[in-house]
Amino acid sequence: MDSLGLIREFLQDRIGVAPEQVVPEAPLAPLGVDSLMMLELMFEFEDRFGITLSKDLKSPTTVGDMAELMDRLRREQG
Repeated sequence: MDSLGLIREFLQDRIGVAPEQVVPEAPLAPLGVDSLMMLELMFEFEDRFGITLSKDLKSPTTVGDMAELMDRLRREQG
């Protein structure tokens, strides 16, 4: 599964966001992603892809920023 697919699946399963709303340009906060939800998403990402995230990462503000961060980390650690 790609990063955008993981984000869509996570948001649909956890807070019921319709997958078609989870597009790269969508801001995360209006979708219901608060700081706790962001941590849960990052932990899911770590578990799913077997990578470790740095604790000093800047929090993404859009779905696209999140997917780009995930893709970059997968390339660097994969």
